[in-house]
Amino acid sequence: MENEKTRQIPLKDDNYTHNINRSNERSLDRRSFMKTMVGAAGLFAASTLPWGALAAKELMSSSSKSYPTQKIANLSDIKPGDAIEFAYPGEHDSALFVYVKEKEYKAYQNACTHLRCPVFWDRDEKELLCPCHHGKFDIATGNPLAGPPRRPLPEIVLQEKDGAVYAVGVKRYEEQL
Repeated sequence: MENEKTRQIPLKDDNYTHNINRSNERSLDRRSFMKTMVGAAGLFAASTLPWGALAAKELMSSSSKSYPTQKIANLSDIKPGDAIEFAYPGEHDSALFVYVKEKEYKAYQNACTHLRCPVFWDRDEKELLCPCHHGKFDIATGNPLAGPPRRPLPEIVLQEKDGAVYAVGVKRYEEQL
């Protein structure tokens, strides 16, 4: 008899929600969830502002960026078809110089644009090869020819002076398109 009384639904709560546990209801209701999400989105947006400012500063200062002038090799010391690895513009930035043929030479950053594996010069095929995923790049433009890379290799600006080749800058990605 006592048990039957406790099972009856009180009239004031007869809205089919009497069995919901309401003790924990206010911890995460829809409004609290939305407030939390808006707060998290605002915090995320505010935390990215410094990076956006740095990126904007880098884009605005592209024309005024200066690179060192670095001698790569004397042209009398190398033959057409040869390749030389060097570091440019920093000591940890690997680059590859290729003496393609008489009066034609190119240099690119020596990192595949897919996963930054080193790129090698294939003299026979006259292509730059990435051994990691069989990517190939055109020596004349640095554009990808095969494999997963989609972007061209960053080109190093070269200058010939007094029978030697110098690296004098790096073309921006936008300049290569």
